[in-house]
Amino acid sequence: MNELTLSAIYVYPIKSLGGFRLNEAHLEEKGLKYDRRWMLVNETGMFITQRKHFELALLQVSIADGKLTVVHKLTPEVTISFALDEDTGEQIPVNIWDDASTGLEVNQAVSEWFSAYLQFKVKLVKMPLAEKRYVDRDYAGNDEIVSFADGYPCLMIGESALNGLNEKLQEPVLMDRFRPNFVFTGGEAHLEDRFKSFYIGDVLFSAVKPCARCVLITINQQTGEKGQEPLRTLAGYRTINKKIMFGQNLLPQAQGLIRTGDEIRVVDWK
Repeated sequence: MNELTLSAIYVYPIKSLGGFRLNEAHLEEKGLKYDRRWMLVNETGMFITQRKHFELALLQVSIADGKLTVVHKLTPEVTISFALDEDTGEQIPVNIWDDASTGLEVNQAVSEWFSAYLQFKVKLVKMPLAEKRYVDRDYAGNDEIVSFADGYPCLMIGESALNGLNEKLQEPVLMDRFRPNFVFTGGEAHLEDRFKSFYIGDVLFSAVKPCARCVLITINQQTGEKGQEPLRTLAGYRTINKKIMFGQNLLPQAQGLIRTGDEIRVVDWK
């Protein structure tokens, strides 16, 4: 088997908005630093997602000089920024799928900006440092916790998996449709399905379960337009127990610094 190497690291600070690539990232207990630490919620506290609001794909997030900035990809003058440590101090009950959690509203002006963009009332909240949202107990090994991500702290996909998919598509798609945290080179397509425990550099991970995919992967992240692919093609060869799988959910077993170019060493295979 050829060598496995970490080729890309991505974080998505605001859930369902555009993420960005890093050369190195700090892995914390809840996942990569800044990853899914903010989230849009409606008036009842339910999370807002690209699955229903495709236009969120067009909002690109960046972090620099202690500030988070959001810029519209096609209309750059549509933008807003705020300090990373900013919040009102008021705790708001929020929900991600079936999980109840807590958020802190960033500020009213930021919430109003997003409300104007989406044309309904929302709030931008961030996860308090002390908040503990637990991973599904059926898959957790040691009461692991997670940010506002769908279910697990990290997601990994091999470049071979995307290459194999694109060979079956009339129009290739980019990796950004699948919103991974880690991308690696080497090995055959979907080798990550067989990982059980492995290291990225010096940091140990457990591979928990394949990631079930939804309509979000049919949204072009550059245009905000929705189609039928690649979900339709994936359904033909990646349906497992009536779910379409692509990528592997991970639980970190330690904290540390992860860098592009780190070797991936598999300890145990499924």
